[in-house]
Amino acid sequence: MSGTSETVSTSFSSHYVTDGFYENVLSDVKVFDGDFPPVSLELRAEAERVLFKESRLIDELRLEEWLSLFSEESLYWVPTVPGGGDPRKEVSIAFDDRRRLEDRIYRIRTGYAYSQLPLSRTRRMLTNIEVTERHSTDELFVRTNFILSEFRVGVLESFSGWIGYKMIKEKGEWKIKLKMVNLIDSDQAHDNLTFIL
Repeated sequence: MSGTSETVSTSFSSHYVTDGFYENVLSDVKVFDGDFPPVSLELRAEAERVLFKESRLIDELRLEEWLSLFSEESLYWVPTVPGGGDPRKEVSIAFDDRRRLEDRIYRIRTGYAYSQLPLSRTRRMLTNIEVTERHSTDELFVRTNFILSEFRVGVLESFSGWIGYKMIKEKGEWKIKLKMVNLIDSDQAHDNLTFIL
């Protein structure tokens, strides 16, 4: 398994998940429902590179490298409410800040994450990628459809929906600030969604 020798720095606390953080997330989510005025071909290509790399790293279980694509104050969110809803009032399949993502990777690497023994094998495809700026060229919003195949314990399953990303420039590199995965059947029961969507 690739990446097992790498370590993940530990943040220990969710100091940035405040009322203001929730308000910013809800404001950002509204962007995904609006129009996506096009950006330059160069910016679009940069955003696509991040998306394709992120997908490949997850599928190859290079999870420490995957986490390095995220901002220090980031969010991985899989809502049950189509289009998001309000995570302060509604249950989410996942609502993981940076600390929880670090914990998730650590548990997988220990071999004691029984819901991921054996580990899920995944492959995903992205399509209909839309990229737009919001306040500046250092802040991009991306919306893409996806189809994901997961194989575990002899069972092959498919998942689909759309993903909303907010990317920001940090020290000259694009980092994922928000990844919101919207399953088309998010409001239905699921057996095991402990792998990374």
